[in-house]
Amino acid sequence: MNYRIAPSILSADFARLGEEIQQVIAAGSDWIHFDVMDNHYVPNLTFGPMVCQALKPHAKTAAGVPVPIDVHLMISPVDALAAQFADAGADLISFHPDASGHVHRSIQAIKSKGVQAGLVFNPAEPLDVLDWVIDDIDLVLIMSVNPGFGGQSFIDSALRKIEDVRKRITACGKDIRLEVDGGIKVDNIRRVADAGADTFVAGSAIFGKTDYRGVVNAMRAELAR
Repeated sequence: MNYRIAPSILSADFARLGEEIQQVIAAGSDWIHFDVMDNHYVPNLTFGPMVCQALKPHAKTAAGVPVPIDVHLMISPVDALAAQFADAGADLISFHPDASGHVHRSIQAIKSKGVQAGLVFNPAEPLDVLDWVIDDIDLVLIMSVNPGFGGQSFIDSALRKIEDVRKRITACGKDIRLEVDGGIKVDNIRRVADAGADTFVAGSAIFGKTDYRGVVNAMRAELAR
């Protein structure tokens, strides 16, 4: 399995976001996860497209290789702001189906910008809509906490949902990333991988520690077991 670790800058030091991104990339991270909250769909307010645009030049390795910016939209409505994030440099944009009036149209709008599109499912949300659009998306993001705040504990029932999504991905035969966001730590990342996930969002588990490389290496060691 080709695993990806995606630190969420929601838990970074906002006073020095560019430097924080460079540090987690130097520590071996694969993606940069960008949590967008609108104080409407979720009870919090975070980053807009201008912040994404400002941070895009920092999202590269020391050798200059670009590192994907993975934007998770916790907003309603979806389409207009998704287009702005695509223009700001996002590489992947995921949204919640219940936040879109027309899920397929929102997917088309994102992909028309040359950006990969994903769907996000909350802990208590059914997967029914996935069966109708799975051939059109590039990523499924399973929330293992309720969206809106960082630092929450992993909800164990998410493991069953991850297993269910992995079966759907295998059945459709398409290369679709299965990402998990919420409460991912060194001591549970292996269980989440065993359920079928291949991409892991970690916020406070990485940015809450002084040694970013040590945490990323420990996660990779667990994934390699």
